[in-house]
Amino acid sequence: MRSFFSQMRLSYGQKLFLLATVPLILAVAAISVLVASQSRQLAEREIRALENQLIEAKKAELKNYLSIARTAFVNIYGRASPDDEAAKLEVTQLLSSMLYGQDGYFFVFDYDGNNLVSPRQTYLIGKNWRGLTDLNETPITDTLIDVAKSGGGYHSFDWTKPSTRETARMVTYSIGLQDWRWVVGTGIFIDDVLDTVAMARAEVEARVQRTSLYILGITVTALLLVFLSGMVITVRERRLADAKLKALTQRVFDAQEEERGRVARELHDGISQLLVGVRYALDTARRRFQNEDDRAPEMLDKGIDHLSGAIQEVRRISRDLRPGVLDDLGLGPAIKALADDFAARTGIITDFQTVVFRNRLDQNAKIALYRIAQEALTNIERHANATEVSIDVRGHKRGATLRISDNGQGIPMDQSGTARSGLGLRNMQERVEQLDGHMRIISSRSGTVIVAEVPLTHMLPPQEGSPEKPRKASA
Repeated sequence: MRSFFSQMRLSYGQKLFLLATVPLILAVAAISVLVASQSRQLAEREIRALENQLIEAKKAELKNYLSIARTAFVNIYGRASPDDEAAKLEVTQLLSSMLYGQDGYFFVFDYDGNNLVSPRQTYLIGKNWRGLTDLNETPITDTLIDVAKSGGGYHSFDWTKPSTRETARMVTYSIGLQDWRWVVGTGIFIDDVLDTVAMARAEVEARVQRTSLYILGITVTALLLVFLSGMVITVRERRLADAKLKALTQRVFDAQEEERGRVARELHDGISQLLVGVRYALDTARRRFQNEDDRAPEMLDKGIDHLSGAIQEVRRISRDLRPGVLDDLGLGPAIKALADDFAARTGIITDFQTVVFRNRLDQNAKIALYRIAQEALTNIERHANATEVSIDVRGHKRGATLRISDNGQGIPMDQSGTARSGLGLRNMQERVEQLDGHMRIISSRSGTVIVAEVPLTHMLPPQEGSPEKPRKASA
């Protein structure tokens, strides 16, 4: 996550807003989908239950109508023979007169498909309707006959309403008069049931949409609160950053003054003393030459030695300020030269290991890691009382790592058990953070380990034909 933000180069406020809003938006989207889905599923079950309940009520009503009609003609049918045409005519006249509601009536077909009774749609009477289907290709007459032969039952299909001449869904209940080979039935239109169901579904959809709008409103309110909170935090962090910047600027000034003081001390204690020795030797040699003293060359040689020492001291100071090998050969050779000089100056056993970088680190990373190594060795020399130092610098698939460890007395701890951070350690930490890297300090009574890592973004592409081989050096 940290490397992701580092690559995007987002500000602190943008990071905070992104961290706060992205999970919120994803959670709200998931909740909205879940609520809508669950609401629709629950409502659909309730609507289906309502539809089935209403249709069952219609079916019970149909069955009751047919029971009334059967009671009206059962005596006639019971006394008549299968060929009693007078009885049949009397029953058809009776059923034709039994109308109810705007569209309710009884119909009669014989088993051959001929219509015998249809008072509201008389054009059907006297015609054979075998093979009749509705607009959805649902069989009508054939199925009614089959249902009647099997003892009676329900059948649904689309039919024209007599009152409006519009097609609507119809449920019929029919029975069979087996002696006369008749189908007697009645039907009821359930478009009112379907309208009720459609209205219920529309109401559910409206509720789901209202709920989505409520969730959206809550989300927008939450985002506004997050934004305002982010603004407050950003202003506060900016003030803190300004204060830290002032403190950092002061530390930079202090570091500059300290470095100037160190260079001045080295010039005074080292080069100045050597140059004074050179001048004294040259003055003495001049006087002896004037007096034709045979010891004049001896003082001249001593002056030359002092001058050579001054030159070496100038080179050392120049190398400490800005080592040329860092630019010419890269980080590995520069830190090795630093380790060799440290070992020769202090007598501390120094083990140096590296993987050849082939100068692949960019300029900022090389300088930062070199200064960290320089500061760490200075701290070891002044405070650690160590006898052994190990330095390891190498590149890997995540970037580059510098590891410096010693067997000294460790860094003093404060009351909370954390290592006290002086100006040098803070400078090291800030150098790494400027590169979007991180640094760890592990200290105990048996020694200290400093690990500085810089990301892969500071590694330059490898040059062709530049194999990387491990190298170990001790001083």
